[in-house]
Amino acid sequence: MSHVFPRHTKSVLPVAASGDGAYLIDDQGKRYLDCGDAAVSCLGHSNPAVIAAVQAQVEKIAFAHTGFMTSQPAEALADLLIEHAPGDLDRVYFVSGGSEATEAAIKLARQYYMEIGQPERCHVIARRQSYHGNTLGALSAGGNAWRRAQFAPLLVDMTHIAPCYEYAEKAEGECSFDYGQRVANELETEILRVGPEKVMAFMAEPVVGATLGAVPSVDGYYKRIREICDQYGVLLILDEVMCGMGRTGHLFACDHDGVVPDILCIAKGLGAGYQPIGAMLCSARIYAAIRDGSGFFQHGHTYVGHPVATAAALAVVTELTTRDLPARAAQMGEKLQSALEAALGQHPNVGDIRGRGLFRGIELVADRDSKTPLDPALGTAAKVKKAALAQGLICYPMSGTRDGKQGDHILLAPPFIIEDDQIDELVTKLTAALTEVLG
Repeated sequence: MSHVFPRHTKSVLPVAASGDGAYLIDDQGKRYLDCGDAAVSCLGHSNPAVIAAVQAQVEKIAFAHTGFMTSQPAEALADLLIEHAPGDLDRVYFVSGGSEATEAAIKLARQYYMEIGQPERCHVIARRQSYHGNTLGALSAGGNAWRRAQFAPLLVDMTHIAPCYEYAEKAEGECSFDYGQRVANELETEILRVGPEKVMAFMAEPVVGATLGAVPSVDGYYKRIREICDQYGVLLILDEVMCGMGRTGHLFACDHDGVVPDILCIAKGLGAGYQPIGAMLCSARIYAAIRDGSGFFQHGHTYVGHPVATAAALAVVTELTTRDLPARAAQMGEKLQSALEAALGQHPNVGDIRGRGLFRGIELVADRDSKTPLDPALGTAAKVKKAALAQGLICYPMSGTRDGKQGDHILLAPPFIIEDDQIDELVTKLTAALTEVLG
């Protein structure tokens, strides 16, 4: 009998025993093509450079509390991230994962306005059908109705505008650009409703991950968002926890949209699964406000800036940048998109195949023409996950795509090292799973 508290108490899971490139192998020797571990394993499971970096760092020093000392790998990783970061992002605050990164971003935004003498700014605006993590602050910002529901009495009061979700919400006859401008302008409307002097930040994912299934914004959307934030003195926080670190074809996902946030959050691909790590990057202006004010960011956890975690991430980011793996993710992502369209583009229950780079989503529907979602009572996403696992494929099906209750999608996030034959394997196994569940 296991004493582990699992995510799902009624599931019996295989035991992961080893990894081999793009595959996980269980204790029975079965191999699983890993294309859905929450967009973490960008380098696969046996990268020798990262393994060596972790081993070497443990031999030197495993832990040093950042209240007393910094460490060489943390300093080097921060330098490397800022070397490649967009705009005037200048400082890196390390944490242990994505929820911690977004939580830290919210708290930094609040402290920034306290430091510059605008304490009335305390309100965050985010988007419906977003996900920013599971701590109470991050969950408050997120717009995932199902994850929020039972904790609603505990959540901070934040408001949510429409996502940029072209497939389901663009009006008939409306062009993509006009649609993007319309939903971006909801931010200005909400700022004016709340009171411009009260709003401190707008938070969003450049490509929405788990909740919507790899939904990118349309061209021009984020440029308009940036204009609105600048007009009203609101900080722009971009959550790249899932879509960043090369996943969508750029080391930083916002580069595709040509915008620079004030605060940027990364995690998952930063450590590639070799160590738990995340980070919050902020502009020189925000850092200066803290430095020249109280001098102390009133936030922190024991393991921030952990030497072994930062050593692993330094090796990961070095691999990503020296081998130009974001560009490879873009190239292989186009191949994956083409293969998915060829196999599933005419499937009666596949409504949309979308995404950027090696971050692709398939939205499942009851009717392609009307885009009507499947009946939630069918439990389609859970059935696809189970059927795919039996085929030897790890993918990330989710329900509640449209509104937290209606809608199903499959999120695919293969490692950047995936080969052509493995794309064929992915599509073959996924097609078999869909055929088993949907016919």
